[in-house]
Amino acid sequence: MDFAGAGNSVVVGVDGSPGSQRAVGWGAREASRMALPLILVHGFGIPDAFAGEAVPPGDWLSAHELHAERLLAGARRQAWRIDPDLPVTVEASLDGPIPLLVKKSDTARMLVLGSAGRSALRDLLIGSTALALAVHGHSPITVVRGGEPASDAPVVVGVDGYAPAEPWIGLAFEEAAARDVELVAVHVWNDFDLAEAFGFVRDPFGTAPREDAEREVLDRSLAPWRVKYPEVSVRAVAEREQPRTRLLDWSARAQLLVAGSRGRGGFRGMLLGSTAQALIHHSECPVLVARSPLD
Repeated sequence: MDFAGAGNSVVVGVDGSPGSQRAVGWGAREASRMALPLILVHGFGIPDAFAGEAVPPGDWLSAHELHAERLLAGARRQAWRIDPDLPVTVEASLDGPIPLLVKKSDTARMLVLGSAGRSALRDLLIGSTALALAVHGHSPITVVRGGEPASDAPVVVGVDGYAPAEPWIGLAFEEAAARDVELVAVHVWNDFDLAEAFGFVRDPFGTAPREDAEREVLDRSLAPWRVKYPEVSVRAVAEREQPRTRLLDWSARAQLLVAGSRGRGGFRGMLLGSTAQALIHHSECPVLVARSPLD
């Protein structure tokens, strides 16, 4: 794959939970597909009780280092069961998970996190970590959610139509091409967003029906990627609805959902769009969130 600006590794956050184990498997398959090394990281962080010390007490440190070593060794064995030839490195750090993963995002092609399964509290914590990385990280982030999707299920991408050269569309084309599946490009609008309804990029003279204008936005957003990936079968879907509602509906039928990080229309100044937040917390399949060039 040759996505512009791509990093040189797939990085997975490891914490030993079932969700983390799924993330290791997903990340290993992704790294193998892209012929990239896999980096497994565990950041245990220094508790507040030790914050004023140069280093934590030795017994605390040695216990956590041993725990991290065991977690990472197990994760590496899991990755090698998927691809015995996959280059895998492991790293434990005194940094907390978020600072560690933000640092790793500087050179990562993708960060991968597991979802939390049935625990509402862990789901909130994982969601908070994912949101922080989507805002502060420098690479796309995938949160591995839901069950095991069918291998022939499509990749679904949300198309905004505002950000120039939406990079997540290119990622979605890459992922669909690598999996040899259909790409479903979903562009959703609603009649209550005045910035969308009267934006110059929509219909500067107000002459075209709204549906035609929105379909043109979708076609224009997809056009350069169709040329670059002619082998990808694309289904273009333009609908009037709430974007998060329709994309969450599609997540039940997809093997991967791809979206941008920014809000839409009059909410572009938000650090992270409400649609991206909803997908991170509620998608029924893995969700990949890429930064907008507006970030």
